[in-house]
Amino acid sequence: MGLGQLASRALLRSTRLAASKPHHLLLRRAVVSTPELHNSEAAAVEAQPEPDLPKRTPVAGARVHFPNPDDAIEVFVDGYPVKIPKGMTVLQACVIAGVDIPRFCYHDRLSIAGNCRMCLVEVEKSPKPVASCAMPALPGMKIKTDTPLAKKAREGVMEFLLMNHPLDCPICDQGGECDLQDQSMAFGSDRGRFTETKRSVVDKNLGPLVKTVMTRCIQCTRCVRFASEIAGVQDLGMLGRGSGEEIGTYVEKLMTSELSGNVIDICPVGALTSKPFAFKARNWELKGTESIDVTDAVGSNIRIDSRGPEVMRIVPRLNEDINEEWISDKTRFFYDGLKRQRLNDPMIRGADGRFKAVSWRDALAVVAEVIHQVRPQEIVGVAGKLSDAESMMALKDFLNKMGSNNIWCEGNGPSPNADLRSGYIMNTSISGLEKADVFLLVGTQPRVEAAMVNARIRKTVRATNAKVGYVGPSADFNYDHEHLGTGPETLTELAEGRHPFCSALSNAKNPAIIIGAGIFGRKDKDAIFSVVEAIAKNVNAVRPDWNGLNVLLLNAAQAAALDLGLVPESDKSIESAKFIYLMGADDENVDKLPDDAFVVYQGHHGDRGVYRANVILPASAFTEKEGTYANTEGCAQTTVPAVPTVGDARDDWKIIRALSEVAGVPLPYNTLSGIRSRIGIVAPNLLHVDEREPAAFSSAFLRPEVKDKPDKTPFERAVDNFYMTDSITRASKIMAQCSALLSKK
Repeated sequence: MGLGQLASRALLRSTRLAASKPHHLLLRRAVVSTPELHNSEAAAVEAQPEPDLPKRTPVAGARVHFPNPDDAIEVFVDGYPVKIPKGMTVLQACVIAGVDIPRFCYHDRLSIAGNCRMCLVEVEKSPKPVASCAMPALPGMKIKTDTPLAKKAREGVMEFLLMNHPLDCPICDQGGECDLQDQSMAFGSDRGRFTETKRSVVDKNLGPLVKTVMTRCIQCTRCVRFASEIAGVQDLGMLGRGSGEEIGTYVEKLMTSELSGNVIDICPVGALTSKPFAFKARNWELKGTESIDVTDAVGSNIRIDSRGPEVMRIVPRLNEDINEEWISDKTRFFYDGLKRQRLNDPMIRGADGRFKAVSWRDALAVVAEVIHQVRPQEIVGVAGKLSDAESMMALKDFLNKMGSNNIWCEGNGPSPNADLRSGYIMNTSISGLEKADVFLLVGTQPRVEAAMVNARIRKTVRATNAKVGYVGPSADFNYDHEHLGTGPETLTELAEGRHPFCSALSNAKNPAIIIGAGIFGRKDKDAIFSVVEAIAKNVNAVRPDWNGLNVLLLNAAQAAALDLGLVPESDKSIESAKFIYLMGADDENVDKLPDDAFVVYQGHHGDRGVYRANVILPASAFTEKEGTYANTEGCAQTTVPAVPTVGDARDDWKIIRALSEVAGVPLPYNTLSGIRSRIGIVAPNLLHVDEREPAAFSSAFLRPEVKDKPDKTPFERAVDNFYMTDSITRASKIMAQCSALLSKK
């Protein structure tokens, strides 16, 4: 075949190819004759057409924030141009470019270790593959993630990791959600060449929550970095070297952090797993339900994993504004209390003092008959710590129809001030605490009252060296702080400028003052708030652009109760009550009640409240109903049913609605949407789900002047036992073990 025929065939093939492609995809280059292009190098550069690359989406919806647009640099990931802020690593640039780089030791919220070498990529002009998690991205850097060299490097790293790893997958609780399994499938070889004996490591006892199988450990050190950086405890470390390297606790001791369960989530293999969940279920058997935590006032976002009617485990959900991706041990492990000591049927106490199961009709008829025999001012209602906004609204409307306004929520004290929202919420917001440069903690111990708020304060202290001053009883903090005093006299000194810590507060750009909700129970609470507000004015803590005067609530129901106006008419109402309605209220002091008082207990657990009850009405727990809760920063969030109700239990608001019908004063709503319309009239902020509604006015400038001076009585602990704070946690066997083993530290 001649050269002419070859040329004509090539021309014909290219013509057909051009005809088959859309015109906008054609890459055309015009031939021009200019003096500038006579240089052969310049011509070669110009000859390279710009590739028409499809737009990529970042991995897992990652977003880029440019603190300073001038600091943006451009790098190329597999030929794709990406703009990133200066200081980002190669791995982060790849994530933004939509390329998922395998990794074991790297974690977004921990320091960089760079010791697993799984994230190796090829960088142009680099003699060998580089660890992308530890290499800072440079302007114009050309990164290649899918070359034969990068693949071979990852395959070699994976072979070394699997060399001593046991073949435990069929009996490992991490199976099905294991990073090592996934990455071995994606990047590993189909066979191993190691024929020697595998090493084994003795398991460690970290306590009743975390199960260890240390032979599976790949020494990524995530747990070590989490314990020292996030949890603030130096319990874990690396021992030995070479093949004898292992994670341990130096001396035989338990892991005593309130956040220890999070090492289960961040461990990429099955070395650290949940001890209560061991061998209970596989993750693909579980149904996940997105909900929120109600054991404290933070409202941590959680996922409830259930199988049939039983809650099997609780794991965190990502929420940057509230709990990031961590949860406390109480939130994670209290779930076994949901199946113990549950109330199944309505019951009435007989003449012999024993309870007898009856029908709903009979139980409600008895309650309705008694409530009509009592004067309105002798009727009292108390909402419990775990009550949702819908049930509190229904209880308030029902008692108001019966002529009583004596209703309040546990933890809010006998005479709460609910006039201004800024007087009882965290005005800075939980995430806003990171902008503070000085903290003043008044009568609060965030580590046991709100572990996730404490973690946020610790994060700020580590990042910016913020100072922390504390007024209250001796406490165990996991960050540097100054113990200023134990009582209100210290606050008076601060307000008058006589205390050494005043200079730190005055020089602060964004001072944050956090008052504990335990002060609500004191008789001199108004005087204490007045002194604290004076401090806030002196240090300019409340401005249009910054409100640093905060209240840290204790219970999930407190904020919504104050929003809905659950404030009693008299602070002595319980001592003169003849009819008291306890809606999940177990910590209210009923010893002051008259002996002839009639007590109705509506709740889901047979806790302290049932011992004094005459009638028991079984209710559903937060995992079995749809309800609205407001957290300590005023953000409304909802729970949804994850499992069916137990026995003959009903939702709280439905019980009260049925009781109002039997009592002859029917409430004007029959559905959840109807009761939420009523809430919208009283407290519309509770309907703005997942939105934080800031307070419109500051209590520091609008609260009436208080002339009384605070007592000299020192502040007391608001939470005695971190692991047992409500009816569900007190029924939990796991929490009982934690209380016995870990509270003695």
